[in-house]
Amino acid sequence: MEKLMEKIADINSVINEFVWVKIGLIILLGCGLLMTLVTRVFQLSHIGHWWKETIGSIFKKDSEATKKTDKKTITQFQSLCTALAATIGTGNIAGVSAAIVIGGPGAVFWMWIAAFLGMMTKYSETVLGIYYRRRNRDGEWSGGPMYFLRDGLGSKKGFKLIGAALAFLFAVFAILASFGIGNMGQVNKITLNLQSAFFKGVDLGTLGGIPVINLIIGFALMALTALIVIGGLQRIAAFAEKVVPIMAIAYIIGALVVFFVNIENVGAMFASIFRFAFGVKAVAGGAAGVAISQVITQGCKRGIFSNEAGLGSSVMVHASSNVKEPVKQGMWGIFEVFFDTFVVCTMTAIVVLSSGEINLQTGLPFDPNLNDATLVSQVFGGIFGKAGEMFIALAILFFAFTTIVGWSQYGAKAVEYLMGHKAVKVYKIIFVLMIISGAVMTSSLAWDISDTFNGLMMIPNLIGVAALCPLVAKLTRNYINRKIKGKEVSPMLSYDESIQKEMEE
Repeated sequence: MEKLMEKIADINSVINEFVWVKIGLIILLGCGLLMTLVTRVFQLSHIGHWWKETIGSIFKKDSEATKKTDKKTITQFQSLCTALAATIGTGNIAGVSAAIVIGGPGAVFWMWIAAFLGMMTKYSETVLGIYYRRRNRDGEWSGGPMYFLRDGLGSKKGFKLIGAALAFLFAVFAILASFGIGNMGQVNKITLNLQSAFFKGVDLGTLGGIPVINLIIGFALMALTALIVIGGLQRIAAFAEKVVPIMAIAYIIGALVVFFVNIENVGAMFASIFRFAFGVKAVAGGAAGVAISQVITQGCKRGIFSNEAGLGSSVMVHASSNVKEPVKQGMWGIFEVFFDTFVVCTMTAIVVLSSGEINLQTGLPFDPNLNDATLVSQVFGGIFGKAGEMFIALAILFFAFTTIVGWSQYGAKAVEYLMGHKAVKVYKIIFVLMIISGAVMTSSLAWDISDTFNGLMMIPNLIGVAALCPLVAKLTRNYINRKIKGKEVSPMLSYDESIQKEMEE
């Protein structure tokens, strides 16, 4: 078993290095910059509008964002919560912690940069997902990068086969990623933190070389996941709508308490983020520095692991919304990245940098063997005692569990595209059974596999988004002219004439 794991780790390391370091970050940041420019910096130039039309709209009476109009769809707010359920996970806590421990405080700066550009990447892929969606045989909306790659990119002269091939690859990688970022990586962090907070010192023995406590946690998570996932999108959305706002607000409040307890360190914390954004030079005494490539890689990679901008994953649930306007759902995508990274991830960064475990003068951990997986739990424990450690363990449990539930829908839509509706039930059974693997796998391997699948998904999706950037710009101008400038312009709602007519009614 150990030799097999070592072999998997070696193969994964080679692929991960190529996908992320060689090409991934370049096309990710490049695509984000491209979409920011072609939409004329929409995330800033129309910040008041997208804020009002997204989170601001849920407080309006009879708002379209929260009003159920069709049993086969979910509301715009439910689509946001389901997408956030899949994005707000261990990446927001353990991922940010790992980025800072490995890449230094400067990694947070690159997390912000990737998120700022990622807002428009998420916007663009969501707009395309709505524009190219269609109904499946049960009357539910099906959309995602595989559809805009096949029907959008593939409609261009000479690109039919390329579009179909990229759509196929995306769907395959999405299924694999659902077992990585959406399953094993999340379960692994849940297991580690539950052990640290609730079962420290508890030894129930081993079974086949695997700790029994890991197996118990794994089987418990399998049962809970099955109860929700087998019920389909409506049950997943209903669960996410109730749990996500509560868990996010609770974590933010906890992090703010840590912030105010360490208020005197705030200036030094933010200074270290900008000072070390371009690498940490070796300091006196022969301590090793952190290369700028590592700072950028860790910041961008962990940021994407958290908000998923550029992966194309959340498009598959945004496409199930009852929304009619592609741009309107795209604005929910902007808010999703903003809340996930600029709010939740920044809260974690403040907690970690105020922990006393990171030397804010050198940007390096005081202890080179620092365990980033439980660092946030230790910080909360130092302020709130045992209750703090238990709170973080429960936060990770809920964050990660909702991610598992959300990603099961992504994988299901990819399976539906490749193999049809009947194969979805088989996929869900396999997905639930795979949870036990995350509970018994080593932390680093589970995380590294998740990183690799993220990168593999990203490549075909970003090719499609970049190739269709003129269409995104056209859809954005059409919306702005109609909804903001009040011009009499025919709406652009779907590539399909029959769906266009349906949406106009």
